[in-house]
Amino acid sequence: MIVEIDKNSGFCFGVVRAISKAEAAVKELGGEVYSLGDIVHNRMEVQRLEALGLKTVTHEDMESLAGRDLFIRAHGEPPTTYRRAEELGIRVIDATCPVVAQLQGKVVAAHEQMQRVGGQVVILGKRGHAEVVGLTGQVEQPTIVVEREEDLQQVDFSRPIFFLSQTTQSVAHFWSLAEKMKERLGDESMLTVDDTICRRVSNREKALGEFAKRFDVVIFVCGKKSSNGRVLFNVCRAANERCYNIEEESELQAEWFEGCESVGICGATSTPAWLMSRVAKAIEDRF
Repeated sequence: MIVEIDKNSGFCFGVVRAISKAEAAVKELGGEVYSLGDIVHNRMEVQRLEALGLKTVTHEDMESLAGRDLFIRAHGEPPTTYRRAEELGIRVIDATCPVVAQLQGKVVAAHEQMQRVGGQVVILGKRGHAEVVGLTGQVEQPTIVVEREEDLQQVDFSRPIFFLSQTTQSVAHFWSLAEKMKERLGDESMLTVDDTICRRVSNREKALGEFAKRFDVVIFVCGKKSSNGRVLFNVCRAANERCYNIEEESELQAEWFEGCESVGICGATSTPAWLMSRVAKAIEDRF
């Protein structure tokens, strides 16, 4: 059986940067560093980093971290988090992805622009996702978050709209919603669209679809919390119906590989290369 790992899968630039900074911080400080939320949406990688000394905490835990080191992951945080850390005497290690940081600035500018014309800011994103929480928290004014076409009922189509996106959303879905809004507005000049999807991520979609077509079976490896993982898994599944989503090698099932001569292994921007290699070895050893 041929088993091949997709060379384009795995950590994106922002995640690589965050993990490198976390490893360096733990080593340099010689003690525990506290990550505000899972550093990456992959349970296996979080466990690896926790073994090195990176402990995951919540906003509620900040009260007990005075004088400690707090790690801000690639997803970013709203300004209130930084102010609270300063008040509590917490040292911040900021690993916000530069692409996300740029988008945070765009959200602020979009609100300023819409305030002048009585408009509204709409973001395509997953509600409750750390990046989206950080984006909507950049300003005090409300930001409308939409995930699908049905959510457009929240939008007031009698007022101007500024439309942006979480960095890891589907490009096709973003532009589909933009067209729907344009139709409902009637006047194109009332809609400002800024495609803020990270191209280092979105460019993987076409390549991943082509990769999935080459194999009898595709194993997509990603954490259950990964927003990007859901998008990319659907790309794989559309290209190859024998595509299966797992978090670790223990979830592999023998019946998936019946009559199979080739297996492709790929993953999300939050999937570590070492985990995909471990899955590949398990397939080679067991099936």
